[in-house]
Amino acid sequence: MEKKAKIYVCGHKGMVGSALVRKLREKGFSNIIYKTSKELDLTDQKAVRAYFDNEKPDYVFLAAAAVGGIKKNIDFPADMLLTNLKIQNNVIETAYRNSVKRLMFLGSSCIYPRLCLQPMKEEYFLTGPFEPTNEGYAIAKATGLRLCEYFNRQYGTDYVSVMPCNLYGINDHYNENAHVMASLIKRFHEAKQTGAKQVIVWGSGRQRREFMFVDDMAEAALFLMENYHGNNFINIGTGVDVSIQELAGIIAEIVGYEGEIVMDPEKPDGMPQKLLDVSKLNKMGWSHKIGLREGIRLTYEDFIKNPDFATR
Repeated sequence: MEKKAKIYVCGHKGMVGSALVRKLREKGFSNIIYKTSKELDLTDQKAVRAYFDNEKPDYVFLAAAAVGGIKKNIDFPADMLLTNLKIQNNVIETAYRNSVKRLMFLGSSCIYPRLCLQPMKEEYFLTGPFEPTNEGYAIAKATGLRLCEYFNRQYGTDYVSVMPCNLYGINDHYNENAHVMASLIKRFHEAKQTGAKQVIVWGSGRQRREFMFVDDMAEAALFLMENYHGNNFINIGTGVDVSIQELAGIIAEIVGYEGEIVMDPEKPDGMPQKLLDVSKLNKMGWSHKIGLREGIRLTYEDFIKNPDFATR
């Protein structure tokens, strides 16, 4: 990407989008454009087309999405599917209509089958049924991935899709629909503040997840945007996972909570394991830099400095 190129980051207020903006600025890209969801409704095709027609971006990072943890995915499957489909379809099609040079679509590791072989290689995509607890979101992300591939095939575009593992970090959301990392950080912090004797964690605790600090993910995304050209999506992750029970223990230690951690096996686990095979990305010359404990410390520091995140 040229340093003076106009770069549109969709979803710049979110955790991933804001990390992309930070990394772009660090690397000397100054012509970055964005709009809040109140200023531009990406589910509105007419509004999206008008924005692209006016701004004419050279590059697009599609990081905007309706996201949430397991509870939100279970409670609002129609919303998760429909809202994400609208956002993706509008941005990807409009990027083509305006001759955008490159577009990056950010997917999710939930596109892989529930009982996928581990670690999950890119070629395992669509080899089995989705995890039921987040099927709506997974279908939307799988569709966005395929749409980019089909535009490349039919129209000769140069779009790339990336599949990150579970992300966490600066500017995360800590409300009732938060992802597991943010949810646990908030709950252990509140338990410490109130002197609660125990914290109950959803699931058996045996389910395993891979976590990447969001700034590492943004670094990888920029690396691929500038160095990868191909019609196959690329996994982005650390290649290391942890059980939810182990994760809860690490968070409790960093937060300083000394009470009891109780697992609730009556609540759903989701996929038994989600560990990405990141060998393709590593062979290109990129690997993550921030370890889990360091990343959680940075995230907790950000949470304490920005208590308003808890209500967003």
